[in-house]
Amino acid sequence: METAAEPIKIKWGIDPVHSEIAFKVKHLMITNVKGEFKEFDASIYTTGEDFMTSEIDFWINPASVDTGDAKRDEHLKSPDFFDAENFKQISFTGNTYEKVDNDGSYILYGDLTIKGIKKQVKLDVEFGGVMKDPWGNEKAGFSVNGKINRKDWGLNWNAALEAGGVLVSDDVFISCELQLVKQS
Repeated sequence: METAAEPIKIKWGIDPVHSEIAFKVKHLMITNVKGEFKEFDASIYTTGEDFMTSEIDFWINPASVDTGDAKRDEHLKSPDFFDAENFKQISFTGNTYEKVDNDGSYILYGDLTIKGIKKQVKLDVEFGGVMKDPWGNEKAGFSVNGKINRKDWGLNWNAALEAGGVLVSDDVFISCELQLVKQS
């Protein structure tokens, strides 16, 4: 009696040179301030090349935040925000996928942990496809976007404005470009 072959688990890593983990937040209620994290990595496994089967463990070093302003970056690393000295990692574990259309749009649900607080988030994913680079490496591309309320993770610091409103909005817009590389 023949048994069906076990599906092959494929490990994918992040190509950091071709990936970006960015965010933006309203400042003074009139403009967006953008930032990114410079240090991040992930452990991603798929069954075959079906990304709907992905097991995603993703982490970011909050001390690697870069908004282009050293003073603001130090404030973001402080206990007012990420408390990077006591919480060395921001993590995301993806666990549920929903196909939106047949053009590579998906919704990804997962657990985002910041400062030890874990909450489920919903992210929009655009699958760009799989391609071989000139050196024979198989790559997969994704754009990931979403919106979170920073106060859900205890990132509460703010300052009231004289004209009304606040210095920093509660909504944080996440924007990630990820290039994964198939591991041998």
